[in-house]
Amino acid sequence: MSILEVQNVNKSFGGLKALQNVNLKVEEGTIHAIIGPNGAGKSTLLNCFVGKLVPDTGSVIFDGQSLLQKKPHEINQMGVSRVFQTPEIFTDLTVFENVMIPCFAKRDGSFERNAWKPVTNESEIRDRAEQMLIDVNMIEKRDMIASSLSRGDKRRLEMAMCLSQSPKLLLLDEPTAGMARADTESTIELLKEIQDRLQITMAIIEHDMGVVFSLAQKISVLAQGTVIAEDLPDAIRSNSKVKEAYLGTAAED
Repeated sequence: MSILEVQNVNKSFGGLKALQNVNLKVEEGTIHAIIGPNGAGKSTLLNCFVGKLVPDTGSVIFDGQSLLQKKPHEINQMGVSRVFQTPEIFTDLTVFENVMIPCFAKRDGSFERNAWKPVTNESEIRDRAEQMLIDVNMIEKRDMIASSLSRGDKRRLEMAMCLSQSPKLLLLDEPTAGMARADTESTIELLKEIQDRLQITMAIIEHDMGVVFSLAQKISVLAQGTVIAEDLPDAIRSNSKVKEAYLGTAAED
């Protein structure tokens, strides 16, 4: 069953056709990679998923509902969380405080100022935040200031913040970008553990083919704004169109 379905999506910026008749399906409970050379339209497509861009034509359906014309926070509340290329965390707060913020947002939808209700008394929120840190193996770093974390641990923290919202779909934009090899391997194992344990659907944009082939159960390949292949990893490895698309690329998305 498809949890995310893209049909005939087109997006142009002036005379530049960034996306041309893009069609793809992400099956529920899978890890689906979206790859392609620089400038292929991957980031544009991802932004159409999260409400930052609206396609000129076509549809983006998540869990039976259209994502088009919805604001980013509405898409998040529907069950779509995005993990950014650079971890989006509150660097001046502790690890624990970072995770409590989305826990409050999940429960309340919006924040209320209440001087008579200290955060320290919110046992439900504290328990939820602690469990999220346990799930990503960060509980022992709960009192550290987030800015002092390694790149890999910042990614783990961001994952905990996303998971606290109980998403149905995680969108990951180059989750291992800028990491040392050890942090990359640690992140791969974390994503495998999360998918195995929680069966959360993931759609990953990634340049590192080692990461892609370690994680993905299905791969869509974008080139010049259109999907040129969508298949199982072994078939993508040997696809001549895919090999050709990765030769002589230049500009970044």
